[in-house]
Amino acid sequence: MSFSSFLRPRSIAVIGGREAEEVVRQCIKAGFKGDIWPVHPKKDQVEGLPVYRSVQDLPAAPDAAYVAVNRNLTVSIIAELAELGAGGAICYATGFSESGEEGQQLEQRLREASGNMPLLGPNCYGMLNYLDQAALWPDQHGGEAVESGVAIITQSSNVAVNFTMQQRGLPLAYVVSLGNKLKFDLQDAIREFAQQDSVTAIGLYIEGISDPVAFESAVDFARELGKPVVAIKSGRSDAAQKMALSHTASLAGSDELINALFFRAGVGRVYSMEAMIESLKVLHLYGPLAGYKLAAMSPSGGDGALVADGLEDSRLELATLSEPHHKQVEATVHELVTVSNPFDYQLFDWADQERLKATFAAFIGSDFDISLCLFDYPRGDRCDAAAWMPAQNALIDAVAETGARGAVLSMLPEDMPEQTAKLLMAKGVVPLAGLDASLQGIEAAADIGRAWSQPKALPLLKAKPDFNTEELKVLDEAESKRRLASYGLSVPDSRIVTATGQAADAAAELGYPLVVKALGVAHKTDVGAVKLNLTNADQVSEAVQQMAHLADRFLIEKMVDDVVAEVIVGVVRDEQFGPYLVVGAGGVLVEIMRDSKSLLLPVASEEIRAALMQLRSAALFKGFRGKAEADIDAAVDAVVSIARFVQENFDQIAELDVNPLLLRAKGKGAVAADALLRIAE
Repeated sequence: MSFSSFLRPRSIAVIGGREAEEVVRQCIKAGFKGDIWPVHPKKDQVEGLPVYRSVQDLPAAPDAAYVAVNRNLTVSIIAELAELGAGGAICYATGFSESGEEGQQLEQRLREASGNMPLLGPNCYGMLNYLDQAALWPDQHGGEAVESGVAIITQSSNVAVNFTMQQRGLPLAYVVSLGNKLKFDLQDAIREFAQQDSVTAIGLYIEGISDPVAFESAVDFARELGKPVVAIKSGRSDAAQKMALSHTASLAGSDELINALFFRAGVGRVYSMEAMIESLKVLHLYGPLAGYKLAAMSPSGGDGALVADGLEDSRLELATLSEPHHKQVEATVHELVTVSNPFDYQLFDWADQERLKATFAAFIGSDFDISLCLFDYPRGDRCDAAAWMPAQNALIDAVAETGARGAVLSMLPEDMPEQTAKLLMAKGVVPLAGLDASLQGIEAAADIGRAWSQPKALPLLKAKPDFNTEELKVLDEAESKRRLASYGLSVPDSRIVTATGQAADAAAELGYPLVVKALGVAHKTDVGAVKLNLTNADQVSEAVQQMAHLADRFLIEKMVDDVVAEVIVGVVRDEQFGPYLVVGAGGVLVEIMRDSKSLLLPVASEEIRAALMQLRSAALFKGFRGKAEADIDAAVDAVVSIARFVQENFDQIAELDVNPLLLRAKGKGAVAADALLRIAE
């Protein structure tokens, strides 16, 4: 199915009443050069254009059609357009799958009626194509014609409208509202816009991802074509896990999985519309940034301090100037100016464009990933910006001379006039508006650059859609460990006993110290189903006797010494993503600390190591307060073995909990002290 003629139409049929008339007006206002064919059974003219009585009366099959009639009539008109051979259609009407069972059935009829014809919606505003001035849109919008720009894809029509109203200098090539995504989903839109030379980057507003595998594949496709993707995902609150047997289920939420998906796919994540606009401006001009090293210069020390504070919780850093670089800048400034990063160049040369250009060129011409020049323009209704022009032009000239990536950053968004932003963009300088949004946007552009510098992740495993929870079986600790051990996970030597007499014999075979556990009991510590550090046969037998009311089988195993840190390795099943890994701080405080990272499958050992070292508790791995350094290599190998087990049993695993995985001193390994597995046999 090709969307090319639909997205760049030369002829448009507009079918319906009030909303359809607005579409005609917006196309004319935008300057659409192709044919516009209104269709209505009673009207003779719309905006001076002749009206056709029906789809059958059209002079030819339109490249695109806008259908703005009620939901039932929509189905029959879509069938007529498909039979005519239209290039595609937008369905404006609501009352489909978003409205209940009846609407879902009607939506299925709509799909069938459309045949092989592309369809956008239903329940959407439509599409704005600012490259060809095709405004298939039933409302006002704020965009204008461009030769190149970014594509914004949203799952909310109102959010789409709001993006068009931005006054920050971001050139928009397309804005598309997906609605119910019946035949044109996120992944389809990403693929289509990535192939267009005039589209420089892609921004997404996401409410949900219906097919994570297809989404990741589409982002990979865009990456191959050099088109970066940045996204907002709404609804960040944790979703309650329905199958919550283990500690792991309490750690992970749906938003963590989105983070994991974006990380492996190389999607830059932002948390506001403002940040997405600022990030897209960086990506439009420069593409993904190579790293996180920033330079910041301003005529005020206060601005520089605010930038430094703004970086405190980010991956961005103000890179230190080398000695030669320091001297190079120092040679261009007044003797009272101190050279540093952030750099307060003061106002000695504010009106001297050539001297200021020399300073800017010396400062930004080093190995920064992007250089910021901070100043807020005066408001145009009460002030005169003429005094700012030498500094602005000096930066433009310095960026052109050095080839460095440069940006003007206004601390307040309203202090970057739209016309100034457009001018800077045209001159190859990014106009950034608002400190927090700009820093977040830069970080997202650097995140994409980091991802693009790494090998692509292996394709995401596709979850089984009809996973049957009725077939689930909970395996006890002994059986869970046995299965995991067959994949290389290290577990303590152990014996299973059913009586106190057998316990003494097993203890003698294993040697002391020992641990005794009641089998078949979850969260053993909470109910007294585990006894630690037993050093003789009497203690072992007594422990079994004390647990007799909890179970009829007991696991006796060797106590693990030299423990430096404890980690949880869990697996929880998500409806969309299938089983996924969670690694985090382990032991009895796992829910309290909530220190974890989620990893989608398949996963590489490098990702596992990075996730472990990003934990807040990672300081324990490095030899905390005189303790030995933990065997991180062994921990990574242990998680790899668990991941391999899950990958090879992907459609059977519901939940798995290894808690704790005991990390011993470096070179001594990592041992699974407890495990619990729920599986569809």
